[in-house]
Amino acid sequence: MSARIVALLLALAAGPALACPFCSSQGQTLSGEVQQADLIVLGILGNARQDPADPTRGTTDLVIKTVVKPHPYLAGKTVITLPKYLPDGAKGGGTEFLVYGAVFTKPVEVALAAVVGGAVLADPAATVFDPYRGVPVAGNSQLPLYLQGAIAVREKDTPTRLRYFFDYLDHPDPEIAADALMEFGNTEYKDVRELAKTLPADKVIKWLKDPNTPPSRYGLLGLFIGHSGTKADAPALRALLDDPVRSKSSGQDGLLAAYILLDPATGWDYLFGLLSDPKQEFSAHYAGLRTLRFFYEFRPDVLKPDQILAGMKALVAHKELADLPMEDLRKWGRWDQTDYVLGFAKVESHAKVPIIKRAILKFALAAPKDNAAAKAYVEQVRKDDPERVKYVEQLLADEPPPAAKK
Repeated sequence: MSARIVALLLALAAGPALACPFCSSQGQTLSGEVQQADLIVLGILGNARQDPADPTRGTTDLVIKTVVKPHPYLAGKTVITLPKYLPDGAKGGGTEFLVYGAVFTKPVEVALAAVVGGAVLADPAATVFDPYRGVPVAGNSQLPLYLQGAIAVREKDTPTRLRYFFDYLDHPDPEIAADALMEFGNTEYKDVRELAKTLPADKVIKWLKDPNTPPSRYGLLGLFIGHSGTKADAPALRALLDDPVRSKSSGQDGLLAAYILLDPATGWDYLFGLLSDPKQEFSAHYAGLRTLRFFYEFRPDVLKPDQILAGMKALVAHKELADLPMEDLRKWGRWDQTDYVLGFAKVESHAKVPIIKRAILKFALAAPKDNAAAKAYVEQVRKDDPERVKYVEQLLADEPPPAAKK
């Protein structure tokens, strides 16, 4: 699989445009699952019983050790019965399970004979406990404590809630640390930015310098230091960007953005040099593209429009990803660049690449009707290949509306 395909798949997996710009981990978090569950308990399995008629069925007791998320159903209970035979519960080893459950009321059919004088001689409804998920945990696991804390901060203001998860980013339990990272991945930039201003820059720098820090965290940590650090921290970022190993890792875009946030002039010179260098690998150019998009969408106060435009034009010159900045210029309505974009239809390195040809045609089709150059180009393509024009017109018609700019 090519570097381009891998990068684009990661970008698609990164989720909505309004989520954390450089966070590579998004999806359902443990605290999100907590909100969906009616109750969560940590307990010890025991007294597992198989159904004599069907060994695949049975029950297992769960001796409650900690109530992570309370519910009236648990009132007065020290043991709950799970409607499933769990072999670990028959070993007597005291396996601990974190159980997520739903509680609902199920109507009970009442026979006609049970109704006397209009009075029902039975409870017309029954409470049903559905333990829909069970997770085995180590005896010393801090996962229950982590989830209890997540519940406690759920209704707090966003900075307070996010600070809770920041403190777990380097937790030794990989499940907890990964979940804390995902909480930021689902958070809008404006909220990450507000928190980042209050974070200890020295701790963030330490994480970035640590060779054991997973590359998937570089992007988020870059955002942190870009807002919590000072110009004095810029050299540390430059060292990371110059590192031949780390510079090829995911998260390079977050480090580039942080470098510019801390030292706009020097950082921009570095970025533009990377964008203009034909010897750079696709991953570096793509990271630069994502950095430009970040400043255009979220921080137009840092880089001037002319700088972002210059960076995009530098990227258009590289055939391995020229279609991507062309698409951005189209979506941004930069019709003043029509001659520049259409000019690549005559550049041999670009004109032979179908996806670039498509991007050029999309740009021309989307241009205002009074754009003479775009109109002439479309007419020529329509004459040479009318089916291609119809296909690209349909692509444009099927595009979702642009996301609101933040």
